[in-house]
Amino acid sequence: MKLAVLGTGMIVQEALPVLQEMADVSLEAILSTPRSLAKANKLAKQYAIAKATSDYHDILTDSQVDTVYIALPNHLHFEMAKKALLAHKHVICEKPFTMTLAELEELAALAKQTSCILVEAITNQHLANYHWIKEHLAEIGTVKIVECNYSQYSSRYDAFKAGQIAPAFDASKGGGALRDLNSYNIHFVVGLFGAPTTVSYLPNMEKGVDTSGILLLTYPDFKVVCIGAKDCSAPIRSTIQGDKGAIVVDGATNTLPAINFYPNKQAQQTINQNPDEHRMAAEFRYFAQLIAKKDTAGAQALLEHSKQVMAVLDAASQAL
Repeated sequence: MKLAVLGTGMIVQEALPVLQEMADVSLEAILSTPRSLAKANKLAKQYAIAKATSDYHDILTDSQVDTVYIALPNHLHFEMAKKALLAHKHVICEKPFTMTLAELEELAALAKQTSCILVEAITNQHLANYHWIKEHLAEIGTVKIVECNYSQYSSRYDAFKAGQIAPAFDASKGGGALRDLNSYNIHFVVGLFGAPTTVSYLPNMEKGVDTSGILLLTYPDFKVVCIGAKDCSAPIRSTIQGDKGAIVVDGATNTLPAINFYPNKQAQQTINQNPDEHRMAAEFRYFAQLIAKKDTAGAQALLEHSKQVMAVLDAASQAL
């Protein structure tokens, strides 16, 4: 995978050390805004990236680049992905994939037309602990209640209250708790149970954006509560309760660091099958394999999951 990285923000700075160590990833370019080009040049030097540029056309016409990784503010995902697909580049896009399901469906059609791989970078779907939950879910019997709480006081929240609006708190740029922390919860739930029957969202609004909120999902036989908060904190935990036991994830739904398994009338078990590596390593290994093998069927399975998640976000966004 000959990769161009779009963006220089926090997620890119987390990803670059991971990508640099991957034998099947070649870092070919990094894109920034003109005002951040010095930062891009510094990252390029630090991580042996072939070039830094503020000109997207320079990347789209570069024969050394076959894939772009979009790690830009949410409202730019669709535009940048569409341009990449039209240039016959594979696309890995940070969550949330797009602002609407209609945008994602347009990208999916374009990926099919251009024979390109199009996938969403969502860590939990590729973690060993998530696969363990899928494999052992039936052991807790009939699911009754699911609760996911990802509440983390944002490092940008104080500045937001003072009037400094970063993209993470800018509704016009796709900011807010629903599309940020709660998005991981939605992926966690939909990946296990599929699309819900109904969706409703109860947001706490400040300056026109949801700084926290409670998402309610109903399934035919059970109910789900997903809490995402950037304006307050609480123990970060997810619980799946069945009539024969419970599975508790201690930690965030994007890392799934430890699982406690509570089968009825049996001893508690603590599970951790995640290897000792950054949470993004597993997803990028899989993406590199998809692209190397041109595995459109594998990419399509991931896209169908992402579409279900985007449908939830569409429905929940009606409350904003």
